[in-house]
Amino acid sequence: MAVPLEQAGTPSYKEVPGSVAAPRGFRAAGLHIGLKRYRKDLALIVSQERAAAAATFTTNRVQAAPVHVTREHVQGGFLRAIVCNSGNANACTGPQGMADARRMAELTAAALGVAPQEVAVASTGVIGVPLPMDKIASGIHKAAQLLSTEGGRDAAEAIMTTDKVPKELAIELEIKGRPVRIGAIAKGSGMIHPNMATMLAFVTTDAAIEPAALQAVVRGSVERTYNRISVDGDTSTNDMVVVMANGMAGHAPLTLEDPELETFAQALDYVNGALARSMVRDGEGATKLVEIRVVGARSEEDAVQIGRSISRSNLVKTAIYGEDANWGRILCAAGYAGVEFDPNRVDVYIGELLVAQNGAGLSFDEAKAKEILHEPDVVLTVDLKAGPAAATVWTCDLTYEYVKINASYRT
Repeated sequence: MAVPLEQAGTPSYKEVPGSVAAPRGFRAAGLHIGLKRYRKDLALIVSQERAAAAATFTTNRVQAAPVHVTREHVQGGFLRAIVCNSGNANACTGPQGMADARRMAELTAAALGVAPQEVAVASTGVIGVPLPMDKIASGIHKAAQLLSTEGGRDAAEAIMTTDKVPKELAIELEIKGRPVRIGAIAKGSGMIHPNMATMLAFVTTDAAIEPAALQAVVRGSVERTYNRISVDGDTSTNDMVVVMANGMAGHAPLTLEDPELETFAQALDYVNGALARSMVRDGEGATKLVEIRVVGARSEEDAVQIGRSISRSNLVKTAIYGEDANWGRILCAAGYAGVEFDPNRVDVYIGELLVAQNGAGLSFDEAKAKEILHEPDVVLTVDLKAGPAAATVWTCDLTYEYVKINASYRT
């Protein structure tokens, strides 16, 4: 059985405390301002120096006001801050929503002494409800007073909605002989699907990178990480990944032609990949993280397309929850992915257990299969035996609890 190409030779990194405030020159804060009943609901992340910035956004045609505002601001190539509220998406709120998103940037800029165009704005929560701007204004002022290098965890908690746990990570590596840190926080556990979803990720680094190089690296990293996860097949209105690089590590700026840009890209993939998998593991009602490896494909695009098809199959996901080795559902989902392959050559594995060979079932140990599926981490492998390419996609099981959570989200 082949191993997905992107899993071979993955570098390891030193993990450090501090999450999004771990890199030099970054501070963060998170606090409760009353948008939610009890949990923190406003986060602020600030760079001491102007930072090169890059971002990707939801592909949903219905896009929240903060998505439009942040897209405008990131086009300038630099940011100083990210402000994010949870509990209210500021989506489908008309002209007032746009005015409120711009006002969030203005309030943050005034509190920090920077330009409004240097502030990214994000929101997450219930759609169609106007922001209570009195609470937002007061909260931004308080958050600016609370900024610290120890505020990363508070910020991670403040962007959560149905998440059960905060998602954060910081690592250290060496670039051009200088220690460089990458820190990040993220949220997401439902409406998660390729092409962005109800997920937010904010990444900071003290690496020095030219904006064009940063945008290229971020776009590729998002495609390999956040765009390869699925919880429920829904793509949200608010999703974004924003990366700020303030250059305070002190090395010469990385450019598109610099060979060490790949060193940074691999480290960014490590951080984004870990956070992406943590979203799936924390999927609404989920009990298992499911890794789908498609190998032996003609192209990576084919492998990704088949992996995504399997990842959004409710029949596959419910079988995983029920610990039922129903390999036919896996092969079926591969078959309607829109990719040409010979079904009479396909092998299917559950863990290391071969359950179907050359497109037909085998006599396998059902008890062993159930034992594998009982684990919190499940690996499914589909070997097309059609070429040299491979890809990995992540999803979770589909449970009764997912229905309960989403049947009463607003109440």
